[in-house]
Amino acid sequence: MSSSVAIRVAGQSDKPTIIELVTRAKRLNEEFDPLLKLSPTVSRAVERYVEEALRSASSLLLVAEHEGRLVGVLKADLVDRLFYDPPHEGIIRELYVLPEFRRRGVARQLVFEASRILRERNAGIITAEFPSLHKIAVEFYEGMRFRPIFSKYAVEANKTDR
Repeated sequence: MSSSVAIRVAGQSDKPTIIELVTRAKRLNEEFDPLLKLSPTVSRAVERYVEEALRSASSLLLVAEHEGRLVGVLKADLVDRLFYDPPHEGIIRELYVLPEFRRRGVARQLVFEASRILRERNAGIITAEFPSLHKIAVEFYEGMRFRPIFSKYAVEANKTDR
């Protein structure tokens, strides 16, 4: 299946479908933790997020296309690591593949291509962000030899008084 899926850099014409895919990714995140409850304005926020990614030289938006249909998306950013060496990091912030295309190598292809492009842009390390309780994502990235380097813990602000 993965051989019939083309990975390419996204263009402006892909924007509506990318918005749909990223929104689906955010809805999926909401299922993993109540602290990831979506805002009522999520649609507009995702639209702005995608528009900015398409304009920004420090962002990378890739799509997976099968027979003219976008079936996956990856968004990454190149950021400076102020305190660490290597000085540039490529962060995969979004990775979403439609359910019927999962477990067919599409996500792996997206990550490989993003890593290649980010290395060309001088990223010395590639990281991925996703909900901690998303066990499928943990297994996927660990299977690709990623390992945890930071943890982010959260508590609702009104629950810190005890």
